[in-house]
Amino acid sequence: MASTVPRSDLGGAWHQWVPLPPRLGLPLAQIPPDFALWDVTYRRTVRLANYRGKQPVVLVFCRLRPEPLYSPQRWASLVALNRAYDQFRNAGAEVLLIGSQPQRQLQAVVEDLSLTVPLLCDPSGASFRAYSTGQALGAPLPAQFVLDAQGRLRHCRLFSLLNSTVEPAVLLAAVERL
Repeated sequence: MASTVPRSDLGGAWHQWVPLPPRLGLPLAQIPPDFALWDVTYRRTVRLANYRGKQPVVLVFCRLRPEPLYSPQRWASLVALNRAYDQFRNAGAEVLLIGSQPQRQLQAVVEDLSLTVPLLCDPSGASFRAYSTGQALGAPLPAQFVLDAQGRLRHCRLFSLLNSTVEPAVLLAAVERL
């Protein structure tokens, strides 16, 4: 008779390998979950709730590969968002990138891509799960959300195999429609 190992004995990261499809788990016009994450770009803690009542926020959940697979050339979408960062700021919005890698790996991304846009560190993936971004092959899937100045969800784009990244102009247009 084969024995089975209870899930609780499989170690801390086993749950990340269970495939979960992305789903719109957050209703539009509602305030999504708060988080407080370390910003590796500017070396500070960023709390989402601090933007409520002040300005719109664009949340970009990034799927960055672990170090052996990471290649700066593969992240043209992050470079494009970084180039458009001033346009978002001029429109009155803040852009927050969120990665699920350890801080030192995300710091390498900031340095390699010369990012000025804040890149937040969530190695536990809790914010990805709270926003129902989904996961596959041991990593959370990318997604983008636009919150209005009151912190309500106004635009959501979840991962799709057909369009895995979104152009900054699409997110900027969503901000300008607020």
